[in-house]
Amino acid sequence: MQFPDLDKLTLAQQVAQMVVVRASSHLFDHQIQYPEFGECDRATLKHWISDLGVGGVIFWGGNGGELSLRIQQLQAWATYPLMIAADIEEGVGQRFTGGTWFAPPMALNAIAQTDLPKAIEYARKMGAITAQEALAVGINWILAPVVDVNNNPANPVINIRSFGETPEIVSKLAAAYIQGAAEYRVLTCAKHFPGHGDTSVDSHWTLPVIPHDRERLESIEFPPFRAAIQAGVDSIMSAHLVISALDPETPATLSPRILTEELRHNLGFEGLISTDALVMGAIADRYGADDAPVMAVSAGSDLILMPVDPAIAIQAVCQAVESGLISAERIKASVGRIWRSKQKLFQEWDGVKLNQSPVNIQPPALMTLAAPTSMAVAAGMLQDSIVAQGNLPLRSTAGKNIIALEEILDSTFLCRSTPAVTIPTKLGYTLQLINRHSPTITIAPEESVLLQLFIRTSPFSGGLGITAVAKKLLEQLLANGQLQGLVIYGSPYLMADFAPLLPPEVPVVFCYGQMAAAQSIALERLFGVQN
Repeated sequence: MQFPDLDKLTLAQQVAQMVVVRASSHLFDHQIQYPEFGECDRATLKHWISDLGVGGVIFWGGNGGELSLRIQQLQAWATYPLMIAADIEEGVGQRFTGGTWFAPPMALNAIAQTDLPKAIEYARKMGAITAQEALAVGINWILAPVVDVNNNPANPVINIRSFGETPEIVSKLAAAYIQGAAEYRVLTCAKHFPGHGDTSVDSHWTLPVIPHDRERLESIEFPPFRAAIQAGVDSIMSAHLVISALDPETPATLSPRILTEELRHNLGFEGLISTDALVMGAIADRYGADDAPVMAVSAGSDLILMPVDPAIAIQAVCQAVESGLISAERIKASVGRIWRSKQKLFQEWDGVKLNQSPVNIQPPALMTLAAPTSMAVAAGMLQDSIVAQGNLPLRSTAGKNIIALEEILDSTFLCRSTPAVTIPTKLGYTLQLINRHSPTITIAPEESVLLQLFIRTSPFSGGLGITAVAKKLLEQLLANGQLQGLVIYGSPYLMADFAPLLPPEVPVVFCYGQMAAAQSIALERLFGVQN
């Protein structure tokens, strides 16, 4: 397939191909949930795609069937094929119901501690299944794997999204994931360069500063990116943080020293460089809607992800070219890389319409979602990474089932029919839900408690509010002798933090996943029953 010569595109059309906007996966405007993070109405989105000619769209949330229809709609609006992106680090099911939802990548690190070949094979299968299901719904740019080395347990943004705490393990697992995904016609993305694993603040809200010297960066942060490049990763996403040893003043996303000198020249990366979302607080709160895109392109980015205002971003970069601040050749180099990436994704294109390879977006393709073999792989990862201790199984005498989670209203993994609710209810427990906003929890002296904690760090959240509530409640239950059993879903660091408080006889189960399958596996281990 041949795209038109770049000289046939106006400067504005070329720059627009570098812009990736966010869209709602839902079909109708009244379903929009996150306008503050770039989701816009249908007319605005169509204008961005049809009139401005943006090069890509990123989605969060919804269901696989509706998403596939939405993507067909958007591709039909586009003059040139769109890159369709999603942060599906844990599989399509993490963001879009119907797909396979894997345990967080750090579960593979736990498996690797005793069986590295098994963990590598899981990573390869995870990459392949994610790529296959992504194509089935129309996603062609997978914003994974995370190759940050999470060596800071308090990291509020990476944490269990990482494959581990050492560069050796992260490199091997990330490379396997990339190689698995390469079995399908998709793009992969290693993130977040030059390394976001040792931060203690969330760049979605503020700007982290990393004080490490070059020797430390070369030994810890850089190796997984080198491994990803060697494995054939298609794109690399920048981090919104300051690395003092490389550029003491400018965030990596906006730094020529980091993106051009380090990533392009020193590491020899020839693929696409993308910014992280420019609407994130680390950038948006410090740089204007026009300045940030210009600085990102000047620094070496090929793709401008989620600018505050796409039209302003395009205009500002065009003005920078016209004024001589950015060369026309620099823009053509980026669009050339985008063109080559799109040629990998699309086999047929007649200038207006397109067909995506290897499958068109049709209902039969959706039947590949959550295939039994894929679900078995996901279940195997959960089973092989689970941790249990104490006097198991728990011989229930019933009691209160207290479930603690960060946000009750926005939960994607808990409802009245999920196992964390139904299994204890069948055994005679009464349910109580609490979150970080819950007032003081009163428990009758005669009540015994099964405590289930859904706590993991995630972007924009951090899980910090519910952690404090949960720890206070745990201490209260232990002091009163009311803790019957404990299940933790999500963070191994929370398990490590709570471990010194727990008497050895108390039944405890830890599971990396939070989805329904994880709940079944954890509670079956706790009670010794089959759901």
